[in-house]
Amino acid sequence: MTHQFHPTMLREYDIRGVVGDTLSAADATAIGRSFATLIARAGGKSVAVGYDGRLSSPMLAEALVEGITAAGVDALNVGLGPTPMLYYAASTQPVDGGIQITGSHNPPDYNGFKMVFQGRPFYGADIQAIGTMAAAGDWEVASLGAEGSSQSIDIVDAYVDRLVEGFVGGAYRVGWDAGNGAAGTVIEKLTARLPGEHFLLFTDIDGHFPNHHPDPTEEKNLADLRKLVAERNLDFGVAFDGDGDRIGAIDGEGRVIWGDQLLQIYAAAVLKDRPGATVIADVKASQALFDRVAELGGQPLMWKTGHSLIKAKMKETGSPLAGEMSGHIFFADRYYGYDDAPYAAVRLIEAATKLGQSVTTLRGAMAPMVNTPELRFQVDEVRKFAIVDEVLARLAASGAKVDRTDGARVLTDDGWWLLRASNTQDVLVARAEAKDAAALERLMAAIDEQLALSGVARGETAGH
Repeated sequence: MTHQFHPTMLREYDIRGVVGDTLSAADATAIGRSFATLIARAGGKSVAVGYDGRLSSPMLAEALVEGITAAGVDALNVGLGPTPMLYYAASTQPVDGGIQITGSHNPPDYNGFKMVFQGRPFYGADIQAIGTMAAAGDWEVASLGAEGSSQSIDIVDAYVDRLVEGFVGGAYRVGWDAGNGAAGTVIEKLTARLPGEHFLLFTDIDGHFPNHHPDPTEEKNLADLRKLVAERNLDFGVAFDGDGDRIGAIDGEGRVIWGDQLLQIYAAAVLKDRPGATVIADVKASQALFDRVAELGGQPLMWKTGHSLIKAKMKETGSPLAGEMSGHIFFADRYYGYDDAPYAAVRLIEAATKLGQSVTTLRGAMAPMVNTPELRFQVDEVRKFAIVDEVLARLAASGAKVDRTDGARVLTDDGWWLLRASNTQDVLVARAEAKDAAALERLMAAIDEQLALSGVARGETAGH
């Protein structure tokens, strides 16, 4: 038996497809067989499985478990919940890996798989190996009667217990928008355990996402939360993506607190307990964040975009805190080092308490920067990395100040600009940040000039 995946499915950080088009139950079974085979060959015996609230998720979970057990490996089904709950299971249960079925913040007809292997992120070459093994039928096959077992457990309450363990925060009035995503039940149980007053939106898990798209990094999706915070005069509000591994936030005045700004707040609190610690952020983060971490006595480290890459770098450097512009926040301080948005919400309450200032005051104290959102524009897949290489070569020849961590991040007297190739789509990503509007225009002109020299123009196709 062999299996071929649709060529668009196997991504850099996860596996994703459109259900009924590029993703089927047969794909889920093949993923289960390949992953379980890798686990078995590494000496492992069991895999935790969880799934989000999408309509196709229970079907895919059943097919995935079928593949895992066919390879002679046991499946521990933790059921419906956010991705970090599956990570929690993989960190605390007697299992050797975990798979979450989730379409994250993609449209309702998408679904996919996020994986963890013996406590480390599973990405890049690991994901390509799943495809190679399936194409060759290179699977462990359990002999009759020796198939793996399948068992279901309920860990929601244990997970919520862990979210509030050692909590040292004050009583605030907070708005929570679960966006009808997989974190809804967890948010209901979590807020019941916290001091203060909590006002909840859209906690019923609904794969149609009837109220708004579950992506808190797009400002339009925060409209309901803004209204709630204003009407109830709340201290601040938090919002979650479809699978609960990314957080969005607004302060009491309705201002968005972007991922790199949240990280400034968390860093100030964590560095009080961990002086000199390394704080990691991706290349899209504001220079203001890196400067602030240094000012607080921490070691700022700029790293590549991608939750798997950031997690791996945290392990390597012993960093207690990391984050991405996209709202993935990672705490290894008193926690496990994975991206967990409900936990990040708890730590925001704690940070405000520890720093003795309201979230609104903390947000208001940040230096105003003029920046672009993430600008994404389509280019030919075969050209995307080549264009970045051409830009880097020209910049090197001109003597520009360039950070090559992930693409080209160029520092000038006006501020900085970034051009990188997406690992997951046939797009180039650009971003710029300056002290004023005129400086920002000069930075954007520099990007456009470099693109023109490589024969491409920046199209305004923003989005995800």
